[in-house]
Amino acid sequence: MLILAIESSCDETAAAVTNGRHILSNIVATQIAEHRIYGGVVPEIASRRHTEAISGVCNEAVEQAGIKYTDLDAVAVTFAPGLIGALLVGTNFAKGLAFSLGIPLIPVHHLRSHIAANYIENDQLDPPFLCLTVSGGNSIITKVSDYTKFEPIGKTMDDAAGECFDKTARALGLPYPGGLMLDKIATYPDFEKYPLPFPKLSGSELDFSFSGLKTAVINLIHNSNQKGIEIDTPVLAATIRKRVCDMLADNTFKAVEKFGYKTVALAGGVSANSELRSRFDEECKKRNIRLFYPELKYCGDNAAMVGVQAYYEYKSGNIADTSLNALATLPIDYR
Repeated sequence: MLILAIESSCDETAAAVTNGRHILSNIVATQIAEHRIYGGVVPEIASRRHTEAISGVCNEAVEQAGIKYTDLDAVAVTFAPGLIGALLVGTNFAKGLAFSLGIPLIPVHHLRSHIAANYIENDQLDPPFLCLTVSGGNSIITKVSDYTKFEPIGKTMDDAAGECFDKTARALGLPYPGGLMLDKIATYPDFEKYPLPFPKLSGSELDFSFSGLKTAVINLIHNSNQKGIEIDTPVLAATIRKRVCDMLADNTFKAVEKFGYKTVALAGGVSANSELRSRFDEECKKRNIRLFYPELKYCGDNAAMVGVQAYYEYKSGNIADTSLNALATLPIDYR
């Protein structure tokens, strides 16, 4: 089944042609260089750039796949959650394209597609499994009971892990994307030198809270600057990274033990973090648990993962019409 998938939830305009789990093409037009000037994504600029790029990106995806638009069986699009202006560009383009070709339109949830990124290179991965999805906007532990059946059991109550990385990296003077740069320069953690908190939520053992950690780091940096104390940036970066990964691993493996899972997956942009992968490798080996994570090129926003999830959404009967609208927020277990 040939699907043209479109992704425009944040600052990447992406299109891919997929056939089940097989990727025929995967094109991404990034806006990182432009948003770096501002230290983060500017929603209005992102929307305008999507409008400029989307037609060319789709054309390139179809051409690279060696097909014509008339060969397509369906069009899929990320319609939620994300930046509403950015989502509207992709959703409206996909609706018009599907209508003009007379083929089905498949709506895809952004977090579901991040989880589906694990299917691309991991043929042996099938539900059920437990997945930790971590990105700039989301941190969520999900029971994946089937390809289109999800049950969130732990989530962030404020900031996401990726936002914590990005904001603390910016306070350290690192360029956007901050989380990636922080991971690159990190050396070794030192909690005696930089005693960072380990926030926990009483009565909510599987939920996360990263705002306190983010604030503690920013205050530490500001206080040091005011006193003329030089920050050891690579060590503080490693200490931040270690603490965030401690929190993510602690809750995830509590869930593993509570529900008896033998398969765990990572997903989302932060799943590319070297410390997080190393930590999960170590913990899963101790417990004799299978661990999966996407190839690095599929961790960030891309359309290949959208197309793979769309295949399963289509099989489950999830088809939209031209009344489909973009949504800034939507739970992963929506019906």
